[in-house]
Amino acid sequence: MRLTTWNVNSIRTRVDRVIAFLERSGTDVLAMQELKCKPEQFPMQAFTDAGYEVALHGLNQWNGVAVASRVGLEDVQIGFGGMPSFGEPLVEEARALGATCDGVTVWSLYVPNGREIDHPHYAYKLEWLDQLKDRAAEWIAAEPEKKIALVGDWNVAPRDTDVWDMAAFEGKTHVTAPERAAFNAFADAGYAEVTRQFTPDAYTYWDYQKLRFPKGEGMRIDFAYASPALAAAVTGAQIDREERKGKGASDHAPVIVDIA
Repeated sequence: MRLTTWNVNSIRTRVDRVIAFLERSGTDVLAMQELKCKPEQFPMQAFTDAGYEVALHGLNQWNGVAVASRVGLEDVQIGFGGMPSFGEPLVEEARALGATCDGVTVWSLYVPNGREIDHPHYAYKLEWLDQLKDRAAEWIAAEPEKKIALVGDWNVAPRDTDVWDMAAFEGKTHVTAPERAAFNAFADAGYAEVTRQFTPDAYTYWDYQKLRFPKGEGMRIDFAYASPALAAAVTGAQIDREERKGKGASDHAPVIVDIA
């Protein structure tokens, strides 16, 4: 299986690029984040014509997650137990969707941004990650041989080398000790991040502003955590930096994981 995670940053804007990528890359399962549409607005026909089933969750023009598969799509789960809500009134945002694809339970995750360190969204982000970690630990405790992939836009740069300049992030989110601890807690819970060993010192995101991409000023914030049974089957990973180039590109690159 070839599993890809990609923050597409508006599927309606980039559907042609996404379908072309699927055909070119040989991706079997695509986890998408930041759909920015309601279910009825999703360009379903394009995926159907390409041979993919799609499960998605979107509430409005923000957030939104999906899994597209050409190897089966079962046991769709919207959100996870204990997932925090945010806003006034409180809303359980469209940030997590799971589905089983050819024996692998794939979770497409769009972790809250956090906004600013003193913003309520930052505390929400930490609680969101903590609750997901607890559920993820429970899943493998109950079924140790289960193949689970937690993939998506984690909105955390866990190492200093995951941003182009740590000085530029002083006092800002994504690089704080609590965020990094929340990210690393998944390893303590039994999961392994399976992309870095194959793609060291690489970025997955470049802001549209200030010519970040041509300047090479990126961040690594898209990852794939795998349960022990799945991690043992991973044979490779790559970041398709070419997909960040050209007209109409997302600000994220696809992250590809190959599974035996």
